[in-house]
Amino acid sequence: MNQLDLNGRHGVVTGGATGLGYAIAERILLSGGGVTLWDLDVPGLERARKTLTEQYPNSKVNTVHVNVASYESVVQATEQTLALDKAGVDILVNSAGITGPNTKVWDYPDDAWRAVMDVNVNGLFYCCKELSKHMKDRAFGRIVNIASVAGKDGNPNASAYSASKAAVIGLTKSLGKELADTGVRVNCVTPAAVKTAIFDQMSAEHIQFMLSKIPMGRFGMPAEVAALVCWLCTEDCSFSTGAVFDLSGGRATY
Repeated sequence: MNQLDLNGRHGVVTGGATGLGYAIAERILLSGGGVTLWDLDVPGLERARKTLTEQYPNSKVNTVHVNVASYESVVQATEQTLALDKAGVDILVNSAGITGPNTKVWDYPDDAWRAVMDVNVNGLFYCCKELSKHMKDRAFGRIVNIASVAGKDGNPNASAYSASKAAVIGLTKSLGKELADTGVRVNCVTPAAVKTAIFDQMSAEHIQFMLSKIPMGRFGMPAEVAALVCWLCTEDCSFSTGAVFDLSGGRATY
């Protein structure tokens, strides 16, 4: 494993209790940083905190219960996080997300569409809004948003998810340009399907469809996503902002 330098940095990882968020948090710790996990899943947060604290006893691991789909909850979580770590937040990784059902647009439930947008788009916007102000004032920060190759290609039977991840790409580009003259860099990654618990939200047919689109013939691994995300959080990532980085096993062609 290549050594990344995040010594002395502190990162907030949304959706950090499980899946990609957990893997990214672990890689931050392996790279010398500290983390605050944000998640709606209280038991999951406690399990994650316990495991990471046992594995990395000399590292700082905090947890904050937050519903990213609520702006008030995000504001409160930001205040709580800054109270826990007076040194401030250097890194924000927006990993919280849901897939929604796998169905045609004309059959898509209105409430499911709103739920996907509330978490994947509005929640990410709220987190970027609150922590980008903090980072701008400190003249340093790294924001990495987890998008998806579906946001580029548009997966059939996943219209809300695809649309939400396209919005993440657009927001990343806008915010990256807005902060380009500061010390804050904003980028996103677009994985193809990665084997995590989010598969539990998808039909078997949709999972097979996603696999069929990947030339490498396998799903991505959380550690592979975490490696790129954490490099984007380092000081070495100094001239990339508003950019989109693929992790697609050869699927993405642009």
